[in-house]
Amino acid sequence: MNSAAIYHRPESEYAYLYDSETVHIRLRTAKDDVKRVNLLGGDPYSLAEEKWYNKAIPMIKGLSTDVYDYWTISVTAKHRRLSYAFTLLGVDGLSAFYGEHGVLPLDEKYISMANNYFRLPYFHEVDRAKSPQWVKETVWYQIFPERFANGDAGNDPEGTLKWASKAPDREDHFGGDLQGIIDHLDYIDDLGVNGLYLCPIFKANSNHKYDTIDYLEIDPDFGDKETFKNLVEACHERGIKVMLDAVFNHMGDTSPQWQDVVLNGEKSRFADWFHIHSFPVAYTPTDDFEFAADATYDTFAFTPHMPKLNTANKEVEEHLLQIGQYWIEEFDIDGWRLDVANEVDHQFWKKFHQMCVSLKPDFYILGEIWHSSQSWLHGDEFHAVMNYAYTDAILSYFIKKEIPLDKMISEMNQQLMLYRDTVNQVQFNVLDSHDTPRLLTLAKGDKDLMRQVLAFMYLQPGVPCLYYGDEIGLDGGADPDCRKCMIWDDKQQDQQLLTFMKELIALRRAYHNLLTEGQLLWTRLEDTPGYLTFLRVDPLTHLSVEGVFVTSDDSVIISLTNKTILLGQEYVISEDDTTVTIFQKGFVIMLDQQLSKEEAKR
Repeated sequence: MNSAAIYHRPESEYAYLYDSETVHIRLRTAKDDVKRVNLLGGDPYSLAEEKWYNKAIPMIKGLSTDVYDYWTISVTAKHRRLSYAFTLLGVDGLSAFYGEHGVLPLDEKYISMANNYFRLPYFHEVDRAKSPQWVKETVWYQIFPERFANGDAGNDPEGTLKWASKAPDREDHFGGDLQGIIDHLDYIDDLGVNGLYLCPIFKANSNHKYDTIDYLEIDPDFGDKETFKNLVEACHERGIKVMLDAVFNHMGDTSPQWQDVVLNGEKSRFADWFHIHSFPVAYTPTDDFEFAADATYDTFAFTPHMPKLNTANKEVEEHLLQIGQYWIEEFDIDGWRLDVANEVDHQFWKKFHQMCVSLKPDFYILGEIWHSSQSWLHGDEFHAVMNYAYTDAILSYFIKKEIPLDKMISEMNQQLMLYRDTVNQVQFNVLDSHDTPRLLTLAKGDKDLMRQVLAFMYLQPGVPCLYYGDEIGLDGGADPDCRKCMIWDDKQQDQQLLTFMKELIALRRAYHNLLTEGQLLWTRLEDTPGYLTFLRVDPLTHLSVEGVFVTSDDSVIISLTNKTILLGQEYVISEDDTTVTIFQKGFVIMLDQQLSKEEAKR
């Protein structure tokens, strides 16, 4: 038995309060190294009297990576406190006890000692990492406001171009605004999404608005506060939530605070609002507007026009907290998406989280972090992050063909095991965004492949987000090409793709409980002849949704016994309705109400 691979940590993603009564516990072992794991658990004050360590509870072997297996169990405790440890039986026939002091022989003299057990001293509801229930039911739609629709030509900035008259450059304006979004709420509602994520709408110089001038004002290019209030109210009437994008890592260099520093140097009352190394603040311009290697102050990346805020400064902290509070109280927004969230200090985010949920307990806080994010996801900072690390694995297999199937599964499972289930259920899953090439371009125009990977992603834990225009075949390379104007001429839209997306979104919303909270079971992982199958299972009802995806040139025949096809492409059903043949780039999503208890426990 590989004892070095055995790992557990209390008060973490390995042991946490899932709901007010239930604790989720995980144990890691080396892949294919352990045959059976049991949990020994009970009240820490009754071990000697009750000898509960003699009552072993089997754990379930859950997800695996290329190097580890993860074992899971859900338990409750009468007095809301728990001591626990593990017994293991290796494939080599050896057994072991694993607890607070590591791996020990499976001997009663060790398992009867109280200090050899991990402990959850008390299940404090106030400390539980919680997720807003409504987020689990949401399919998001991301809008880059400047490129969605021009609803009010009266607020167009000088030099505004005719809508969709050219591919966008970095400085182009096409007149998109908040009224344009209001004007197309029927379209958004009909699409089936029930959450809007808006890129920044606050006053700024650029078309993207990530260089904020004033966080308390709507950019005049987009409209005014009354228009925004109308938008939020109209969305809420339709059951659509609204999430705004905030940039608290940096400001624009035309903001009054930074301009005061430029004018007054170290005597500026805002001098400590930023990370300044020497005065006067300066940089050497280059041919690239967004690059300066020798700025005398910290910036976002190497962009001299985005000086980094010192969020440890008390005035900065109070100012940003006031901003967060203002848009919740005055406009009843439902979520904040926080730009460059990993570069802001944890202490600020803890205060920000407490402020938001005190005003609106089911408020959603989403961090833009592209890498592993455990430090931000303990329940006192963010509810979720933009799950690029998870979806990158999907793109690397399906679209880019860079990794084999088993590596994709390993990477996806690794990401899921980094976080509590309460986090995984509301992770923000994206296949493209305003920061990446569009999915259709990544797929080299192959819409069958695009539909296949979208369907795969919509069946995953977490909540999906659709980038505006993907549903009608909008393409685009890296920024700024991924920020093209939305196409509103029906004749130029791909109506077949639009119909497919409506069906996929409807499926996701119809089975949101199972697809956010159900088990993920990989049932076929071989990459030859090139197809994979998996289940999303409700462990209580045994209802399951099965996905079968063909990624090679070979066709695959699947039984339809007790199954109903919900959605698919490139498939034919046999004349006797007993089998379905799935072809290249095809898939079927099936409902199975006859899953056995044995399968559900796998």
